[in-house]
Amino acid sequence: MTTNDDNTNDSALWATIDQLRAWLDANNSRPPHEALLLRILKLAEEVGEVSEAVIGAVGQNPRKGVSHSWADVESELCDVVVTALVALGTLTPNPRDTLHAHVAQVADRSLGHSSPSGD
Repeated sequence: MTTNDDNTNDSALWATIDQLRAWLDANNSRPPHEALLLRILKLAEEVGEVSEAVIGAVGQNPRKGVSHSWADVESELCDVVVTALVALGTLTPNPRDTLHAHVAQVADRSLGHSSPSGD
């Protein structure tokens, strides 16, 4: 069951994603199709930053030692999520419904039931 606070937070999240997408659009000189492809490719860059933070958090690189914290990993994971939501919002006119439907499909496939959609 979702609460009004959950719906408010969800609406605020998507409003912010829309503002970020609009800001990127306003500062983009590339054709729309190319901009979309670059936004999708930006995910690879962000995932690479997660990998770098994990390696730094465990001190895997002997030359650098422990160079990141787990809070850095959390932050980088959030960057991946924001980047993905902006790309999704660029690709489809209704990213919120697309995401909710997909999460329900994953839950059904993985857990044998649909997750709450928040609607």
